[in-house]
Amino acid sequence: MGREAIPGELLREIASEMTGSRVLFSEPMANHTSFRIGGPCDLLVLPNSPSAAVCAWRLCHEVSVPCTIVGNGTNLLVKDGGVRGCVIKIAPGMSGIDRSGEDRLLARAGTPLNSLVNASLENELSGLEFAVGIPGSAGGAVAMNAGAYNGAFGSLVERVQVATLGGDILWLAGRGLDFSYRHSIFLFRDDLLILQVELLLSAGDKEGIRQVMQAHAAERQRKQPLDKPSAGSAFRRPPGRYVGAMLESLGLKGFSYGGAQVSPKHAGFIVNTGTATATDVLTLMEIVKEKVYQAFGVMLEPEIMVMGDDPVDADSPAGT
Repeated sequence: MGREAIPGELLREIASEMTGSRVLFSEPMANHTSFRIGGPCDLLVLPNSPSAAVCAWRLCHEVSVPCTIVGNGTNLLVKDGGVRGCVIKIAPGMSGIDRSGEDRLLARAGTPLNSLVNASLENELSGLEFAVGIPGSAGGAVAMNAGAYNGAFGSLVERVQVATLGGDILWLAGRGLDFSYRHSIFLFRDDLLILQVELLLSAGDKEGIRQVMQAHAAERQRKQPLDKPSAGSAFRRPPGRYVGAMLESLGLKGFSYGGAQVSPKHAGFIVNTGTATATDVLTLMEIVKEKVYQAFGVMLEPEIMVMGDDPVDADSPAGT
């Protein structure tokens, strides 16, 4: 996205329509990502309801203000120059879970995944055990087809409710959403806004479900660097390979650039040691990619979503 300034009157027009919702100008995105990294966005909207989110989203398109949708920011790296236009954070105001029939749960897009996992346990519904400990929101899990332990969110999606720019609210069948490894149609469709997802689960034994969840949670605690800010796995898993194992074999565990570090606990994660910038993370990722390619002939692809602008050089005309 370019650095062209967005007219302030357009941003204020959008903000003025958000009665009851929280709006923040020049808000550091570091406050809204699990990486704790990111420059300011021009306008951040935290809608207090699905209708408010739809209103902000459609208004941005009507007045040609760039609009970015984020969830809980757990798989996201925002560049140090920040994000131009409006960022809509689908979070607490769009959270909620209902039972939908004997074997279904209906979750609003902003519902934390851990809340959805807990609801499946309480309702004695099996299928979401793999999602224990996965951060993020239900909407983000749909868009990215979140997964772990040979399970994937998309395999459970019965249907998704979306808003369209044309003014409709529709239900889309899960089978038509092109789910594959960390992929769905929503990654490439800025004309659809996820509002709710209905999951098809199966009846199960509560204690049995609990035991599987506890085992997965313990394994995450043992293997993953949960004590430092990160955005989850840094790279997509190549066919037949494990990223962490390749990096460990190259002696890259603990390798750092600036405040960014390949986790000493799990080499598949890049962590913020406390002072990392987005530039640090991206530079480290490029170093890692080059070393892996030279050693294995494998070109790693980022799993982390990257958005925003590079910082403006203070010595350049654009920075004056």
